[in-house]
Amino acid sequence: MTALFALATSLLWGLADFGGGLLTRRTPALTVVVVSQTIATAVLGVIVVATGAWSEAGPRLWFAVAAGLAGPVAMICFYKALALGPMGVVSPLATLSVAVPVGVGLFLGERPGLVQVAGIAVAVAGVALAGGPQLRGAPVQRRAIVLTLISALGFGAVFALIAEASTTVTGLFLALFVQRVTNVAVGGAALYVSVKRGAEALPSGGFPWASLPTLAFVGLADVAANGTYSIAAQHGPVTVAAVLASLYPVVTALAARGFLSERLRAIQAAGAGLALMGTVLLAAG
Repeated sequence: MTALFALATSLLWGLADFGGGLLTRRTPALTVVVVSQTIATAVLGVIVVATGAWSEAGPRLWFAVAAGLAGPVAMICFYKALALGPMGVVSPLATLSVAVPVGVGLFLGERPGLVQVAGIAVAVAGVALAGGPQLRGAPVQRRAIVLTLISALGFGAVFALIAEASTTVTGLFLALFVQRVTNVAVGGAALYVSVKRGAEALPSGGFPWASLPTLAFVGLADVAANGTYSIAAQHGPVTVAAVLASLYPVVTALAARGFLSERLRAIQAAGAGLALMGTVLLAAG
């Protein structure tokens, strides 16, 4: 069950990142984040009311609040790092986020077997290579490295925190709702500050109504990914769940290849192969 739900997480996050990447070509990234998360919050609010999940409120929701605070900060830092570039360095470095939940799992006493350790090492290396690391060329600004490391820490914190936010299915709905409300609040504040500084909140043609289905998909896929990861982490070793869930850059790269006919570089293809090999080792362990 852990492997199944963790792989579902990587699929959902990979497709959400692909959709978000397409949207940010025409719409400011912060607007994409705020609108997509607002749609997800509205849907989750209906689910919470329908299932009576309010009865699950308790101290664990503070983990959801913390995850909601860490997520937008990590995303903003990541987008800024991508803007500074080069993307071929920033994207693979962001995969260091997996170190946080794996470290938490080890701290709590999890001890993966030798096959699983090998699988973790191979899968992480594969994910990093699938991002297409830039091995030579333009120099990397120190600020880009710092922002990328902050984003990796933030994404990793979301992994670790959301797994602790609930112990039941209805409680998970409430935790995800609280996380999203916090996401929208933080993202909305960042968007407000950005606009006050002169940035545009919308493309020149106004609100992209035609993109609303894609915005909804991005927000809901992100929510679903958090949910499947939480289930994976609760039903098996966090060290395994976190690594399998971190395969989403491979999904994004393959989606770009399939839908946009983008050619994979040799290093990305090799990375995808290694990620798959690491997945097999983890499942076998």
